[in-house]
This record gives sequence, structure tokens and C-alpha cells, in this order.
Amino acid sequence: MSLLNLDTMAANKGVYIVNDTTEVTKVIKGLFVLEDTVIATLKVGGVDALSSYVSTPATAIKAGAFITPLDGANFSGVTLTSGSLALIIG
Repeated sequence: MSLLNLDTMAANKGVYIVNDTTEVTKVIKGLFVLEDTVIATLKVGGVDALSSYVSTPATAIKAGAFITPLDGANFSGVTLTSGSLALIIG
């Protein structure tokens, strides 16, 4: 595992808990799902990319899932329908 991945897993720059339906915009290295959660939008570069990460967006992602961006990108925003996430700050 690379040092960058270890930094992400250790959340060296901190976490931000999302537990409502207001959009959060931050530099996000990863998402840790704290409870069964439905994500409304997941942005990369300000554009919704949820379908690249979740096959059925209306179905809850199970607690314990860890989602990281593809190709070394960062997530730029997230909006929930329900549930809660710990955002790994980048």
C-alpha cells in the first residue's frame, strides 16, 4: 500500500461528519459510510459522478463501505438523501 493510501486511511488531515441533506463542498479523499446511507450526489470537479461509484443510487450503501475517488482525483462535494458519512479530508 502506498503512503498516500495510508494517509487517506489514517485521515491525516481530519474528517468531517455529514448527517443531513445539505450539500458539503470540500476536498475529499474518501468517504466512510457510518450507517446505511443513500447518496443523492457525489461530485468530482464539481460534476455529479455518482453513477461511476454506485450502481443503483436509490439503494442504500451499507455501513462500513469505504469509497475512494478513481484515478487519483478528489471528490469535491456530496449530498445525502439519508444516513451519514465520515468525509476523509484531502
